[in-house]
Formats: sequence, structure tokens, C-alpha cells
Amino acid sequence: RRMCPLGWLGVASLCLGTLWAVPAKERRKVEKPKADLTLHENLDLDNYDLTLDNYGDILDLSNYEELYDYGDLVPKIEVGTLAPRPKDPKTLPELGETAAGTPKLPPPSAAVPPAPIPGQAPPCCLLCLCLGSSVYCDDAELERIPALPPDTAFLYARFNRIGAVRAGDFSGLEKLKRIDLSSNSISWVDADAFRPLPSLQELLLPENRLRALPELPRSLVRLDASRNRIPSAGLRPEAFRDLKQLQFLHLSDNQLDFIPVPLPESLRSLHLQ
Repeated sequence: RRMCPLGWLGVASLCLGTLWAVPAKERRKVEKPKADLTLHENLDLDNYDLTLDNYGDILDLSNYEELYDYGDLVPKIEVGTLAPRPKDPKTLPELGETAAGTPKLPPPSAAVPPAPIPGQAPPCCLLCLCLGSSVYCDDAELERIPALPPDTAFLYARFNRIGAVRAGDFSGLEKLKRIDLSSNSISWVDADAFRPLPSLQELLLPENRLRALPELPRSLVRLDASRNRIPSAGLRPEAFRDLKQLQFLHLSDNQLDFIPVPLPESLRSLHLQ
């Protein structure tokens, strides 16, 4: 059977309506191959010399946006501002401020020892080791008795270069019980260098260069002046009579011909050779 002319007219109208219903964007996509072909046909590959002057003549960019429609592929960038960093008071330096806004530095630490005053002996604990009431100055290259803490009870200053002991070296040290100045170069001791010490029990002066003994405190229990250069004339008459607590007396390796008497009854050990 043959379709009547009215039927053919209806089919043609339906096709035209469907074609016009296609969105413009889809029509552009369908037309892209043709546009690309037209763009490449305009290129003269034999005389292709692309410069800034002929760039617009060779490439037709009038329909660039239609050829390359990226749609929503490009991400949107939102521009904002960062909040200021909060100031943590715990991390800020603890510096005060003056009225003018100038930072006030903390005061210097009091733990730093002051510099010694010219003409004075340096503080003892800068040269020696102070442990409680004991002061250790052995082998410290000392040339004089250092200034000692007032509560010093035991002093060890052996193997130094001390040449003399002066009257004021132990002034005010009422708790001093033991003085050990072994192996120095002591050749002179003031007469009253040791006598004012009420608690002194042991005085050790071996291996020095003494030529005489000074006045000794009555509290003395042990005296060692061996290996010196003391002659008999270097001992005062009755030098040991009033030492009622003296138990150990060492005077060996000196230049003695005799020792003065009487000796105290408390004496338990006497070394003369």
C-alpha cells in the first residue's frame, strides 16, 4: 500500500520538530568536526611561519569559545582571608614594658660571682672545693692562704707554693680544727698566726722550709713539723709545757740537737728521728 501524501507530510513535520528541539550546545558539538576541518583547511602548511604579526591571520580565534566549551570542568576558586594567628601568652617572652613601650630585660642572675677586687685575695671557693665545713685546696698553685668561709673547720692546702703564713690569714675562724699545709714552701710563720684559734687540734706542717716554730694554741692535740730546717734555737724555751692536750709530736728530719722541756704529761707519741 502507498502512504497518502498527508501521512508523508506528518512524518516530515515530526522530524523537523525533533531537530529543532536539540539544544544549541548539542548542535555546536555536532558541528565541531566540521569547524575543526575548516580551521585546518585555512593552514598553509607549505608556507607555515607563525609570528606575532600573522598570528591572527593564520589562526581564526573568533569561534574559540564555541570550539572549546569546558563547561563546569574548571573548578571555582573562592577567595577568602585567614584569621589572624591567636597570640598564646604562654609562648610570649616574659618581658615587662616601660611606659614608652621599650621591653624591660630581666635583671642579671645573682648566681654569677662578682669579680675580685684588686688587692684582695680571690674568694676561696673560686680556687678551692668547699664541702660543708671542709675546704680542699690541694695542688691549686696557691702562693698564699686564700680567704676562707667563716664556718671552716678543716683546711687542706697541700702541694702548693705557699711561702708564708701571716697573722690575719685565719682571723675570725673560731671553728677551725685542722690545718694541713704539707708540702709547700713555707719559710716564715708570724708568731701569732695560730695562737688565736681556740678550736685548733691538728697542725700539719711537714715538708716545708721552716726555721722556727710559732706560738701554738693550748687546744692542740697533734703537731707535725717534720722534714723542715728547724734548729734547736728555733724552739722557744718551754715551748710545749702549756699544751696540756698534746698527744702526738713529730719533729723528725730537722736540725735539732735537743728539745725544750718539760713535755706535757698528755704526750703519747714523740718522733725526733
